[in-house]
Parts: sequence; structure tokens; C-alpha cells
Amino acid sequence: MNELSIQTFGGSREKAAVYRRTLTFLISAAVHKALPYRNIYVHQSLGNAYYYTFTGGQNASEDEVGKLKAETRRLIDLDIEIFSRDLEYREALDYFLENKQDDTALLIRQRGGARIKVNQLNDFIDLYYAPLLQRTGLILSFDISLYHEGFLLRFPYDGGGGLGNIPDNSKIFSVCEEYKKWRRISGVTSAGHINGLITDGSIDEFICINEAFQEKQIAFIADEIYKRRENVKLVLIAGPSSSGKTTTAKRLSIQLKVLGIEAMAISLDDYYLHPDKAPKDEYGKPDLECLEALDVDYINKQLLDIFDGKDVTLPVFDFKTCERKDGRTIRLKERRELLLVEGIHGLNDTLTHRIKAENKFKIYASVLAQINIDDHNRVSTRDNRLLRRIVRDNRFRKTSALNTMAMWESVQRGAEQHIFRFENSADAVFNSSLDYEIHILKCYVEPLLRGIKPGCPEYNEAVRLLDFLDKFNMLPARVVPGNSILREFIGESDFKY
Repeated sequence: MNELSIQTFGGSREKAAVYRRTLTFLISAAVHKALPYRNIYVHQSLGNAYYYTFTGGQNASEDEVGKLKAETRRLIDLDIEIFSRDLEYREALDYFLENKQDDTALLIRQRGGARIKVNQLNDFIDLYYAPLLQRTGLILSFDISLYHEGFLLRFPYDGGGGLGNIPDNSKIFSVCEEYKKWRRISGVTSAGHINGLITDGSIDEFICINEAFQEKQIAFIADEIYKRRENVKLVLIAGPSSSGKTTTAKRLSIQLKVLGIEAMAISLDDYYLHPDKAPKDEYGKPDLECLEALDVDYINKQLLDIFDGKDVTLPVFDFKTCERKDGRTIRLKERRELLLVEGIHGLNDTLTHRIKAENKFKIYASVLAQINIDDHNRVSTRDNRLLRRIVRDNRFRKTSALNTMAMWESVQRGAEQHIFRFENSADAVFNSSLDYEIHILKCYVEPLLRGIKPGCPEYNEAVRLLDFLDKFNMLPARVVPGNSILREFIGESDFKY
């Protein structure tokens, strides 16, 4: 029996994640009962909501959404037990095939052992990949509403309280719709499909196509900058931790060179104030995630001087002494030269408040849409970035998985305060995820997670991630191209960082 309750997690981010997983499990159970002729596919998150469509190409109807919402509410009101148990391999496979959960059945064929762990609610069974709440009545609030071709499942931000308004995520949605078209073309929609490609030896071509699709996105962004070349002087790339911003900037610079535009890189990290001058966080330590930790006035002065054609000596921040010193001197000599700045505050116009809007091109880069576990169980974009961060921190900063996970909530809080609320103000949005990357990261991160032992605060989270990774076949790093964004995290990149 699943022994988790909503009180177990207090007001933590973990509580919110368990709440969301339980609610999505309920939605699948409700479809099974109220719309047995339908199957659902979960796409990307849009704020505090998930976007679903029905498989088969037919749009959702008002009547179907109404039935689904009513059945979900009924299950909650009945306060039914949700429990986990093991099934024999053949029993589990037969169930998922009979109930047309083809992606789940494929995953079991690829990764299943003699016994398959599942979650169960009444007669509905789903593959277990993370803990759920123990009763349906612990879901306090939700909403389901028509949205484009499908519907939105809305949930509270912190696993309790109100739902808030549906944010304007039109640009994020547009990028993810392009990704949806890519999935249809490739025919690869779930972890089971990629496991199959690895098993039959045909993964190399898929990787090439996946990387080419991503390069096409970067080339498109370069084309958009080129169209505005008469005005754009500053390109800003922002995104949360482990989004691959640095490699994105380098690959964008190459695409701009193809168009005859030279991009000079400037690091926002070199404009930090001394920690004594930075605002303090709730623990009394310097808050280096906030905008006020940067010398914003100095940034704007130097940018204006550069745009006026002056020689400007850029600073270099020494993180040991916490002081700035003189670095290289640059000068924009031609009209087809621009500045490229990468940093978490790039979308916040306060950072560059003295630069005219028409002179800026802002890019939001992040893991936005990726392969699913199966049709109705998605891979969390936060988990995707966390796995990247664990691997990079260990390989290049000698940081343990335990320490990376311990600071992850603070990193996420900084992203929510300083990045996510500006994402829809970007001129372009770039999805930096790769469909095959979890299979690569698994090779590096599994041993690190197994090193986290019972008694550590991060132990339960490590177990959850290991259960999640168990659904993916391993893939050796040698198949990753040298210019791939993934190389930023696993090493041996063609680029210098």
C-alpha cells in the first residue's frame, strides 16, 4: 500500500509534484471509465497546467471534457484508496494490451522484468514510476477545460489552494506544437519507442534526425535576427539552470556567421557586485540569483559605449576575491556585428533598461517538450534539467549528486522569481531538449544516485529518480555528436566553455 499523504510533504515542492502525479493518474482512470473509446496523450506543461489531446486525431469536444471532469470529481468525492502492487509480467502485459495502453505495453516489453510494479484505483491499473497519494480525496482542487485541439488539466501551484489564472503561454505553446509535428513525422513518441531503436541498432539515424531538427530551430532564430539586422544590436539568451544556454549561444553564433553577422559574447557573470553589496536571501546569505546582485548601471553604460563605437574594456569577475578586474577590450567596427549576452536575467528589461527595445532580440531557451514515458505519463522538464545538472556538476565541478539535489529547490525558486515570469516576452523560444538524452544521462547519473543512502534528506527523491530511469535503456555517450547541447553536460564537446 502507498503510505504517502498530502501532509507528508508540508508545503514543499515535493508535495506539489506528488499532487500533480496523483491528479494525472486520476485523469487516466477517469478516461478509462467515462470515455472508454478514447485514449489521451499528455504534452507539455503550460504554467500550472498540462495540455492533453485525444489520440487518433479527433479534437476534444465540450461534452467529452464535461464527462471527464464529472468523473474525476466523482472519484475524488468517493475518497477511494490508491495502492501499488506487483503483477506477473504476462498479466500486466495482457492488461495494458486489452485496455489499448499500447505505449505502456511497449515499455514493458522493452524494460519489463518478471514482476511489474503498478498503481491501481478500482479496476484501473497504470505503470508505477513514482509515489502517489494514498487516497483520491486528498486532491483538493483541479479544473479541466477545452484548449485548442484538446484540454487543459489545471492544478494548484503548491499542491493546495487556488488554481489561479491561465497564463498567456502562446509562444511556448507554439514551439511545443512544432515539436508535436516532429513526433508525428518521426513516429517516436515514448521511451519504449527509443528503447526499441536502441535494441534493434537503428538509434544512430534517429539521433542525427533529432539533432538536425534542433539545428533547424537555431537556424530559424538566426534568420529572424537577420530580418531585424538594421536595428538589432544585442541578443540576450535566458533560461533556467541546465537548459544548455551556453551551447545554444555558440551554435547560434555559427548560424549568424553563415548569414554574415559576427556575434561578440559578453558574460553577465563578470558584472557581479561584491557579495557585501548584494541583497540577502531569507537565510541572510548574499542572493546571487537576483538582478540586484549585478551592477546593472555599469552594464548599461558599457553597452551604450559599445554601441557608440567606443573601445570598451570588459570586466572579468574573480570569484575567489569577489572583485572585478580589467579583461579584453572590444569595439564594434561594422554594422554586421552584434553583442550576444547569456544569463538568467536576459528577458528582464530592467537589466538593459537604457537600451531601446528595437535594438534587442530576446531568446528564451529551456527544456520545454520531450519524449514521454508513455502516452499519458510525461517526463518532467524539471527532472530532465536536474539530471543534466547532476551529471555536469559531478563531472566538471566535482560536486556530489547529494549536494546538487540539496540546492535544487533554491535553484528552482530563483528560476520562478527571475526567469519563468518573463518567458512569454521573448522574441524567440528554443526547446533545448533531445529525445534520446535521458538514455545517455542514465549511464552517468544512476551510479551517483545509488550513492545516496537511507537517512539522507534526498534519499526518497533519489529512489524516485532511479525508478524513473529504470524505464529507459542505456545508450553510450559515443553516439552523441560533438556539437550537441548534451555535450555541455557530459563533456568532450567540440566547443570550448
